[in-house]
Amino acid sequence: MSENTYSKKTMRVLLFLQQGELTEHRIYSFLASRVKDEHNSNVLRRIADEELRHAKIWQKLTGKEVRINTFKLWFYSFMAIILGYTFVLKKMEKGEDKATKAYRSLIAEVPQAKQISEDEDRHEQQLLAMLDEERLQYIGSMVLGLSDALVELSGTLAGLTFALQNTRLIALSGLITGISATLSMASSEYLSAKNSGEKNAAKSSMYTGIAYLFTVAFMVLPYLLLDSYMAALLIMLVVVIVIIMLFTYYTAVAKDLPFGKRFLEMALISLGVAAISFVIGILVKRFLGIDI
Repeated sequence: MSENTYSKKTMRVLLFLQQGELTEHRIYSFLASRVKDEHNSNVLRRIADEELRHAKIWQKLTGKEVRINTFKLWFYSFMAIILGYTFVLKKMEKGEDKATKAYRSLIAEVPQAKQISEDEDRHEQQLLAMLDEERLQYIGSMVLGLSDALVELSGTLAGLTFALQNTRLIALSGLITGISATLSMASSEYLSAKNSGEKNAAKSSMYTGIAYLFTVAFMVLPYLLLDSYMAALLIMLVVVIVIIMLFTYYTAVAKDLPFGKRFLEMALISLGVAAISFVIGILVKRFLGIDI
C-alpha cells in the first residue's frame, strides 16, 4: 500500500511514530557521546542506530520528512545528566503507551507495523539489559545512607523539637548529630565493604556518605529557616515523605522494582520512629523538669 492510499488518521499515526523514532535516535546519540564508559557508549549507539532504522522505515511509508521533538530531546537529555541515563532510558520505555497504541491502530492498514513493533521491543530490551551504569551499582550503599539518615535523624529532630522548643538549638544539635553520623556511617560502610572483599570499598563509602549528608541538610533546613518549632517539625516530616517518595521512585524505575510497597514500608518506619521519639522527648522533658 502506498502512502497515497493511507487514511488521514493513519498518516498522522505514521508521522507521529516517525518523529518519535527520530527524536529518540537523537537522544540516544547525545547520551552515547557523553558516556565515558566504552561499553555503555557502544550500547547506546546501537540503540540509536535501531531508532534511526525504524524512522527510515516510517519515512518510506509516509514519503515525508519530519522535525524532531526539540522539547523532548532537551528534557530527557537534561534529566539524564541529573539522574543518570539508565533511569531516563527506562523511563522512556515505560512511557511507550502512546506508541504501543499507535502500532496497534496501524495493523489493519500497515501489516508490517506488528513485526516492527515486536522487533523494536525485543531489540531495545536486550540492549537496555546490557547497560551497566556505575551509580546503579551503588544503589544499595545509597539506600543504606538515605534510610539510616531518615530514620535516625527524623527521630532525633522530633525528640529534640519538644525537648528544646527552639529552632536554632534544634538545628545546631541536628547538624552536629547528622555530620557525626555521616562520618560514622561512611566509615562503617567502608570497613564492611573492605572486609567483604569488595574492590571499590571507598566508592561504596562515598555514596553512603553523600546520600546521608544530603538527607541531613534537607531535614535540618526547616529549623534554620523558621522560628516556629512545630511548623519546622511538620515541614521536616513532609520533607522526609518527599525524599522517600523521590528516591523510591528513582530506584523503582532504574532497577525495575515495585514502588508502592517499598515507599509505604520506608515511610511507615521513618514516621513511626519520629512519633516514638517525639513522645520520648515529651517524657524526658517532663520527668527531668528541664526548661530551656
